[in-house]
Amino acid sequence: MSTNLNRAEPGKAIFLDRDGTIITDVGYLSDPCKVELLPGASEALKALRINGFRLFLFTNQSGVGRGFFPLETVEICNQRMEKLLDLPDPVFDGVCIAPEAPNQPVVYRKPSPRYIIETVINQQLDKTQCWMVGDKRSDVEAGLLAGINAARIGDSNLTGLPKEVLHFQTLNAFALRIIAGT
Repeated sequence: MSTNLNRAEPGKAIFLDRDGTIITDVGYLSDPCKVELLPGASEALKALRINGFRLFLFTNQSGVGRGFFPLETVEICNQRMEKLLDLPDPVFDGVCIAPEAPNQPVVYRKPSPRYIIETVINQQLDKTQCWMVGDKRSDVEAGLLAGINAARIGDSNLTGLPKEVLHFQTLNAFALRIIAGT
């Protein structure tokens, strides 16, 4: 876990899942050549940044815990994603890579809200102005357990989510709605 302390002003933040939210989910991504941005992802993050949102990457990477690839491989794929996003460095104010496999003790693996809670406190963020955005139930649950807003991206058919969880087809659609409401 790393956090850029150069942007320590209190305020709004978006916690973003990686696979299926910013980039195509190819399953156990270990080849940076397979990193492909989802349509509108770069524009969405640029718009959020311009409108005062801090960006935090929060990604489960159980391929590390399962022994499929080392943590350095995840970091290389993240670097490729950041290059494709074409945003000023650093792209993210903080990054949490949760390497635990499902059968391992949870430290940061979503739906654990630990990273969000720690970041909200350490960065003095306003929980009412923070969002967890992702394509899986565990993403949404992490946000709700941390006491922040949650949105689901994509067309997966997740049922039984609370009414307050917003649903958007793309990250760009989410960004446009959130910016319009701020």
